[in-house]
Amino acid sequence: MATHGPGPLAGVRIVELATVVMAPLATRALADMGAEIIRVEAPGGDFMRDFDPKRNPKMGGFSMGVNRNKKSVVLDLKTPEGHTALCDLIATADAFVTNVRPKALASLKVTDDDLRAHRPDLVYCSATGFGSDGPYARKAAYDDVIQAASGLASMFTWLDDEPKFMPSIIADKVVAMHIAYAVLGALYRRATTGEGDFIEVPMAETMAAFNLVEHLSGHTFDPPEGGFSYLRLRTKHRRPRQSADGWVCILPYSDRNWLDFFRLAGLSQYADDPRFSTVNARITNVNELYGLLDEVVRTKTTAEWMELCDEHSIPAVPVVDLEHIGDDPHFKSVGFLESYEHPTEGACVNVKDPIYFRSGSPGLFQPPAGLGDHTGEIFRSIGYDDERIATLEEHNR
Repeated sequence: MATHGPGPLAGVRIVELATVVMAPLATRALADMGAEIIRVEAPGGDFMRDFDPKRNPKMGGFSMGVNRNKKSVVLDLKTPEGHTALCDLIATADAFVTNVRPKALASLKVTDDDLRAHRPDLVYCSATGFGSDGPYARKAAYDDVIQAASGLASMFTWLDDEPKFMPSIIADKVVAMHIAYAVLGALYRRATTGEGDFIEVPMAETMAAFNLVEHLSGHTFDPPEGGFSYLRLRTKHRRPRQSADGWVCILPYSDRNWLDFFRLAGLSQYADDPRFSTVNARITNVNELYGLLDEVVRTKTTAEWMELCDEHSIPAVPVVDLEHIGDDPHFKSVGFLESYEHPTEGACVNVKDPIYFRSGSPGLFQPPAGLGDHTGEIFRSIGYDDERIATLEEHNR
């Protein structure tokens, strides 16, 4: 598939004032679709730049991963020169994305009202920990805090009686995608009406809504029509299975899948069992159903199970070690991990954007930028002369 091209957001300019992962990951998604993302950083840069491992100062691998395809400018917004420069930049921008806390935004005079004075049709997106109308609005929020507050950590009590955090910054990543599509929606509205917008994306509410997609269940109705939650996900027996030589996920799903699996696994006596004959019966009796799998899966190798399951269209895959995902035949064939040469960091690896546009996707066109790499370029493009840029950079030190 041909993937190189300008991308569907070519010509859109977005200014990012953000730190850590959530908002930068959102703008990375927009950058990967071709938007020009101008990342505004304080003179010391986002502290994520200093996270190890790194080869050079301010170029930590974690930060590089969420800041590809962006340009970096340095502005000290606490100075009149830096604030004026940001406002001049906003006058040329389509959208502004930030996860700076509202109190700090007000102190810096970069609220929605402040910036809209320079670009009346601006799309302004503020990502917060908790919605501004609630009593937690001023709480600091990071991923673990939101996993706890949104009900996600409590879901582990269904399995082993203790709340836990997922070994993933899932709240940051899920909310990032909500930020991206919210900005796209507002940009589309502006394209059709000429009007800008203010967007608030609160982490806690976003993750709570995410968690309730399948678990609101019978409580969709008032009064409830059945219990809370999706029972299939609450059994301790829902897990990868050990084969004769590894680990596999085997997930018969449809009636046909289960009939075929019972036969292939030597469990034909369960084919007519009313506990397992319909999807609702299987969910109700999921502990018993999934409990049948452990011993039988151990009787064949992973390759044998894959051959049988593929032949009968039963969903199944080997369990892939995340550290070695690039070696998996599928991910290798689609070029999921790309090698490239960074101008200062040398040989590096990029995780390819998985979304494909037939019209063309930009790919990696801008390696992760060093701190302030594009300050001169960007401000020269909006009319600053060399003397004014030199003055601005002097104030940024």
